[in-house]
Formats: sequence, C-alpha cells, structure tokens
Amino acid sequence: MEHVHEQSSGHDKHAGHDPEVFRRKFWLSLALTVPIVVTSEMVMDWFGYMLDFPGIGAVGPVLGSVVFVYGGWPFLAGAAGEIRSRAPGMMLLISMAITVAYAASLATSLGLWDLDFWWELAALVTVMLLGHWQEMKAIGQAQGALSALAALLPDEASRIGAGGEIEQVPLDALRVGDRVLVRSGARVPADGRVVDGAAEVDESMITGEFRPVPRGVGDRVVAGTVATDSALRVEVDAVGENTALAGIGRLVAQAQQSQGRAQVLADRFAGWLFYIAAGAGLLTFVTWWAIGDLDQAVVRTVTVLVIACPHALGLAIPLVIALSTALAARAGILVKDRLALERMRTVDAVLFDKTGTLTKGAHTLTAVAATAGSTDAEVLRLAAAVEADSEHPLAKALVRAAAPQAAGVSSAGLTGGNASGPQIRATGFRSMTGRGVRAEVDGRTYAIGGPALLRELGAAVPDDLAKPAAQWSRRGAAVLHLLEIGDTTRVIGAFALEDEVRPEARQAIAQLRAHGISTIVMITGDARAVADAVAADLGLDEVFAEVLPADKDHAVAALQERGLTVAMVGDGVNDAPALARADVGIAIGAGTDVAIESAGVVLASSDPRGVTGVITLSAASYRKMIQNLSWAAGYNVIAIPLAAGVLAGAGITLSPAIGAILMSASTIVVALNAQLLRRVHLRP
Repeated sequence: MEHVHEQSSGHDKHAGHDPEVFRRKFWLSLALTVPIVVTSEMVMDWFGYMLDFPGIGAVGPVLGSVVFVYGGWPFLAGAAGEIRSRAPGMMLLISMAITVAYAASLATSLGLWDLDFWWELAALVTVMLLGHWQEMKAIGQAQGALSALAALLPDEASRIGAGGEIEQVPLDALRVGDRVLVRSGARVPADGRVVDGAAEVDESMITGEFRPVPRGVGDRVVAGTVATDSALRVEVDAVGENTALAGIGRLVAQAQQSQGRAQVLADRFAGWLFYIAAGAGLLTFVTWWAIGDLDQAVVRTVTVLVIACPHALGLAIPLVIALSTALAARAGILVKDRLALERMRTVDAVLFDKTGTLTKGAHTLTAVAATAGSTDAEVLRLAAAVEADSEHPLAKALVRAAAPQAAGVSSAGLTGGNASGPQIRATGFRSMTGRGVRAEVDGRTYAIGGPALLRELGAAVPDDLAKPAAQWSRRGAAVLHLLEIGDTTRVIGAFALEDEVRPEARQAIAQLRAHGISTIVMITGDARAVADAVAADLGLDEVFAEVLPADKDHAVAALQERGLTVAMVGDGVNDAPALARADVGIAIGAGTDVAIESAGVVLASSDPRGVTGVITLSAASYRKMIQNLSWAAGYNVIAIPLAAGVLAGAGITLSPAIGAILMSASTIVVALNAQLLRRVHLRP
C-alpha cells in the first residue's frame, strides 16, 4: 500500500508545487480561453450575436491546443506518474477528461464530427488550474507554520570571544561551547544555558504561552525565544538540527505527512473512483452511442470524467491535517502521529506521571515552625544563611524562600514577620554527607538536616515542633530541622519541603472532567503517603504509587485490561515504555524533549492543561475530516449519474465546463470547511 499512499491522492502528488506556477498557468489559460469562448458558434447562438473575421475558424484549434498543452501539462505529467506507479487517481482522471475533450475537438476541426468543443476544453483546463491554484495556496498557508518557525531565528549571533570581545557571526558558525550575548529584545540564536544575567523571556513560540517567564543563571533557553527586558549571556549546548526549534519543525512536518485512518479511507476511495469513473464513462459512451447520438456520447463521457475528478476528496484529509497540525503547533501542541491524535477523542482514562507533570518537579518550602522565643522568619533566615553554599536541592529551596523578593513565603506558614530582613552571612560552611550541613552565624554554630543528623547529635525535637513535623511527614513532605549547637544542642526550627502541585494541574483535572473523562489516574515512584496526599489534593480517581520506571507500562496495561482507552502523560524519558504502551502517549516538557520518540503527541510546555487541547483538537479535526469525506463522496454519488445524462429526458444535462465548475465548487466547499478549524480554541 505504500505506493498507493504516495500517489493515490492528487494532493499528495503536487502539494510541493509552487502555487505561483498554477497562478501563471491559470491567468494565461484564462486569457486564451476568452477569445475561444467568444468566437464559439455555440456561444454566439446562445447570446444572439455574430462575429466573422478572417481566420476565426482557427481561433479554437490554435488557442485550444496551446491551452491543452500549456495549461494541461501538470495534469498530463501527473497522469504519467500514476500510470508508472500503477496507482490511478485524480491526475489520471483529469487527463482522461481533457484528452478526450481535445481529441473530440480536433476531430470536429478536421470535419469528422459536428461538435463545437474547443471552448469547453479551454474552460475545463482553466477551471482545473484555478482549483489547483487555490488548493496549493490553501495548503501553502497551512504549511507556513514551518517557514514561520525558521523565521524565528536571527540571521546572526553576537559571539563572545576569549578576550570578551563581541563579534557578529552567522548562525552556522556557532559551535557547542560558544558563548553568545543576547541583547534586550533580541532572539536567542541557539539552545543553551544562561551563564550571566537575568531576563524575562518570551517563549510563546515554543510553549504557546504568551506570558514571559524569568530566566537566570543556570536556566535553559532555546533558540528563537526573546529576551524581553534585559541582556543574557548564554553558553551554547545545541546548534542547527539539534535545537528544540528544529525538533518542532520536524514534528510539524512529520505530522502533516503522516497518515491516519481517515486518510487511508480517502486514498482507497480515490483509487476506487478511478475505476468507477472509467467504468461509468465507458458505459455512458456505449449507451449514448447505441442510442445513435455520437456527439452526446462524447459530451456525456467527458462530463462524467470531469465530474468524477476527486479534487474535493484529495483535499478533504490533507488540508485538515495541515491546518490542525499548524494550529496545534502555534498552541504548543506538537502532533507526531495522526493515529494518536485520532484516538485521543475516544480516550476515557488519562494516566498522569506525578513528578514534573502534575507537580513542578522541584521542592518548595511549604511550612515553617519555630520554637518559643523565635519567629518563623528568623529561623528561615538563619537556615538560608547556613545553606547558602550548599548545592543540595532542598538547600536551594530554603534559600529561594528566604530571599527578599520571595515575600510570598509567608503564606507557607511564616509568623512573626516577613522572611525578608537584614541579610546575614554564614562562615565555616561544612557539608556532612548524608546528614546535613553546618556553619557559623554571628559566632554561633548551626546545623540543618534530617533524622540522621538528629540521631548523630542526640537532639530531641521539642513538642511544639514535633506535632507539625509529624503532620508534614504524614502527607509526604521532606522535613528538615535547624539546630543550634553549643554547650547543649537544641532544635529551634523545622521546615516542610514538598514537590509543589502545579496550580494549573487542578484546572487540567477540572477540564478533563468537563470533557467527560471518566477515570483520571496518577502514577509515581514516590512513597504511598506522598502519592495519596497529591491525589487527595487534586481529586484523582486512582493512584499507582512506589512504581519503578520500568514497571509503569504494566500500570497502563492494567487499565487497558479493564476496557479503558488510555492516554499516558509523562516526561518522555523515564516514562518511555508507558508512553509507547498507551493508546495515546503524550510527552510533556519544553526544550529538546520535544523530540521524544515514544510519544504520539508532545506538549511543548509543561502545562498539563494542554491535554484538554489535544482532546479538543482530536474531536474537531476528526469531525472536519468526516464532514469533508461525506461531502466529497456524496457529491460524486449524485453528480456522476447527472453527468452521464440519466435525466436528459427531463431536459437536465451538464456540459463538461459546468461539470468542471461544479467539481471546483466542491473543492472550495471542502477547503472552506477545513478553514473553520481556525475557530477552535486550544490554549488553556
């Protein structure tokens, strides 16, 4: 079936043609068609006028032959390709129609028949060219998403030399390890990590989210994004085809070329239509010839072949694919597999990975408690000073929470003042592997750690800290204690740090409920207490906890065995087997992770609300495909018998030119219906 896919749809065959070629051919053919029509005896009889000048009889044959060869060449060449590949389709049908029309017209000019047919041949070719021009134009606009992605990259990069000098270089001169300056308002030229500076970065071209996000030292930035308010220095770690932007372009192109069930049906129908049209044309010719009207036999046969051209059918699915994937890409939804997108509308269970999907994947300070005589703000500032030189993720969470700009930490349980205050510094920092850290602040020694540190120092947790700490532990939080070490060691503060639930995760769950998803499940390798706490917070139906990455696909299989159609949402790395096992695998996360091979759909952002966008897109695009296929098939069922002349006795007949107009009108209906996809709202 591979060759059928390549050639059966006329759209596929010449989708790469330049619309400008068809535009030029259309206008020149139209200019030649006008005098052919005006000088046609049939047309003059219709409108009651008479033209007579030397050579008028040669206008039709000469100009008609030019239109046939020049304007009809794309169809003739396409037909040759279909014959070579043994995959008859639209090009062969069009070529049969115009070739029969040309032969009949030439025979008339040679005096073999009394049939004025040149004007209908010219009009037929011209209308066909118009339809193809508009088709190529529509598809070109939809595929403009790819060129738009390429346009997001700057022409040059400001590379920083070894001596700190700035030089302007073309993008292809950049190498991994180079450092570049991204000025305020400029686009990032390549993927990399910020090594100096901080800025609000517009990442809407990657994530579909128009709100700029803060990026500072250590954060990753991707090519094409914009530093909106300040300059950054970035160390390049991916260039050219390895960038996230290039990955997105490949996914969009792959999706527009991919084939779903509806496309397979359209391809098969196009192949069948050739044989139906050829058989109907032959039957029409024989029937009218047997009646004794050879002229009508030729006219009816040509009209059948024209009407049967599967233009609308060839455009029905590919244009929906092109539009839907382009619209999705602008919303941060990257469709790799058309079948996955089609299946998404039937999903009744969504399985979310916890870390990095429903949660932020990084610990956040959620509660603070201090002993009598101290305030929450004071112990937090002390803890942040002690942890300032630590690289541990929990230490960084404490330092972030205590930073003056993190005033919102008071909502995590601070009392006795704001976290901001006089800056204090620690000295003598020492890390105690597996236990915690210690340092001196204002001549006093402090340590921070977990249960192992408490046991080592023989410190007891006072009752006013033990009770909240126990509550935090039960809900799965990591609990750290701040100890003051002197003649006696005492615990003066406690901190709860948790993998914070994404605020948008709650909205995502609510949206899925609204879409009729009956089962929403979470899977995680975390302890049961942690998993249950997050599930209760989000109102999930079921939880798989303490699951190893290698076993996540078993959870997917278990849901499928219950008769559920499962969409798995994960980060695409540890979750790869589960993503592949699921009916629909959805990878979530920005950056180079967009190239995850195991997922059928990729959300460029880390926003789980994008899952509802996939469901919306699936339903909308499938609905348009079915509508277009129904129209294209129904049109042929009605039009072919009319073209054959079954109602000729009632005075209802169609000329080849009218058939061409109706065929093109059918194509326009399909194209306009597909364009209605632009009204679909995909962003959260």
